[in-house]
Amino acid sequence: MSFFKNIFSSSDDANANENKINWNELTGLAQLDEIIAVSNEKPVAIFKHSTRCSVSRMALKQFENQFDSSDKVTPYFLDLIAHRDISNEIATRFGVYHQSPQLILIKDGKAIYNVSHSDIDAEELKKKL
Repeated sequence: MSFFKNIFSSSDDANANENKINWNELTGLAQLDEIIAVSNEKPVAIFKHSTRCSVSRMALKQFENQFDSSDKVTPYFLDLIAHRDISNEIATRFGVYHQSPQLILIKDGKAIYNVSHSDIDAEELKKKL
């Protein structure tokens, strides 16, 4: 059976075990207050992802494969399809225009870096920390 799994599994399946990010799942509006508090001690990165979008999936995988700053930033993951209300509140609270995929860096309670689509880059994020 593993022979067929190796032949027919996607590269996403093969890379799933290589994820270097220990995501904090963003599922409630109250967590935005938590993010602001945490960001006063350590920057917070929010990755907004649409599970229905192949571009978003590619950006996420590329970011996960490049990311190596977990000691310098607290990463949060938002599933936009399941939690559009949180995405809308992020846009309002942090003054960023909603996009998907999107990476937002929060420091001292404010969005200091905001990129989307092909501009999402773990190396660029590292420079902002």
